[in-house]
Amino acid sequence: MSKQSWKPGTLVYPLPAIMVSCGSTEEDFNIITISWTGTICTNPPMCYISVRPERHSYQIIKKNMEFVINITTEKLAFATDWCGVKSGKDYNKFKEMKLTPEKAQIVKAPLIAESPISIECVVKEIKQLGSHDMFIAEVVAVNVDEKYIDPVTQTFDLSKAKPIAYSHGKYFCLGDFIGGFGFSVMKPKTKKKKMTAPKNK
Repeated sequence: MSKQSWKPGTLVYPLPAIMVSCGSTEEDFNIITISWTGTICTNPPMCYISVRPERHSYQIIKKNMEFVINITTEKLAFATDWCGVKSGKDYNKFKEMKLTPEKAQIVKAPLIAESPISIECVVKEIKQLGSHDMFIAEVVAVNVDEKYIDPVTQTFDLSKAKPIAYSHGKYFCLGDFIGGFGFSVMKPKTKKKKMTAPKNK
């Protein structure tokens, strides 16, 4: 086996394709599609988004120091892409994509009602990295669509929402389930022997 040598680049794929909503008033509400995002700490819960300074949403997020990460789905794929290629300077993205801005619990930025999970974030630090600035944020609230919660176990099944991922310029639905965390070290379940009544002699 052999591998070609390529110049350094961002090839850590697949990545989430998220819609970030921002703004403090209805007049400046906006949506930006981002894949440079991820979890960076569990306690306190923290995440990041990286945004080019020339993007319209950059100044909105920097001014308000908050944003909302909205998980995207197969149904939201068109809106996800459209909000990534169009500018909020020219369009009201909520109206154009028929998305619903919903009041958040803590931040002023709106949730996207059609998203199965909306994560409210408060910016703690901005790092200038080069082409992008990284907004490091603490998660202050999580909003989950009840239709994906099992009424008996109260567990959330994101797979039912059909989330999408971004990989090298293309969008994909997630594939088949192959195992849960720790499956590689779990002992195989032993089959219980069926109890049978003794035969009459």
